[in-house]
Amino acid sequence: MKIVPLLALTALLAGCATAPPEGPRLDHSLTARAQSDRIKYVILHYTVSDLPRSINTLAHGSTVSAHYLLTDTNPPFFYTLVDESRQSNHAGYSSWKIYNQLNSASIGIEIVNPGFKETPQGRVYAPFQQAQIDQLILLLKDIVRRHNIAPGNILGHNDIAPQRKQDPGPAFPWKQLADAGLIPWPEPSRVAARLPGYQEQLPEVLWFQRKLAEIGYAVPQTGELDQATRNVISVFQTKYRPSLFDGTPDAETAAQLDVLTTPLPALPSPAPAPDGN
Repeated sequence: MKIVPLLALTALLAGCATAPPEGPRLDHSLTARAQSDRIKYVILHYTVSDLPRSINTLAHGSTVSAHYLLTDTNPPFFYTLVDESRQSNHAGYSSWKIYNQLNSASIGIEIVNPGFKETPQGRVYAPFQQAQIDQLILLLKDIVRRHNIAPGNILGHNDIAPQRKQDPGPAFPWKQLADAGLIPWPEPSRVAARLPGYQEQLPEVLWFQRKLAEIGYAVPQTGELDQATRNVISVFQTKYRPSLFDGTPDAETAAQLDVLTTPLPALPSPAPAPDGN
């Protein structure tokens, strides 16, 4: 019988043993310049239900969710339901500018609010608590700072889905967000200056469609005042002219669209101070 040396036998057995799994070799010393934050948008919603049902739907349901849920308690606070690094299912079929299906590129914030009720006098929208809006502005400022969100990218669910959504509705105080520097707003004096011209001669429907698309809305470009176009105009009006949002392309809506799509020219840089030496 051939005797295998002990050292050779040990090596042979070691080679037959399964090697422990190794992870990938990662070098974190380089960072690409060509990259950006995944989060481009913040989308605001109302829950159309009370707090317990909102929690049940958004936290325990298997269909929809949101990153944040703003309560209607006293004082209000946010439930953090989905980490910002992960996608929540809040936007659904949606579109804004070059983006479709905004779930993957947005943070969703749900606000506890009953929405609206039908009355003999028509649909009545519930107001938002001022304390809720105060909390919302604080969170939005923090999100904007951390993700460098552009002012035109804080939107309502109805902005990105105007054919099927109404929230956060005409009772939502968008002007307070504008006053906080979070969203653009048509400057009233510029609107007033353009209003007489549009009262005298209203643009064609295609003009309205093109201006709405320039802002970001998904709107037909047919020149026809169809229901889809009326729906988009109505959504625009709920934000900037909530006193009347019937979807009619009128002079005030035209003036607001004109101002929003015609930014003021940048002021020239001041001349350098003369050298006193």
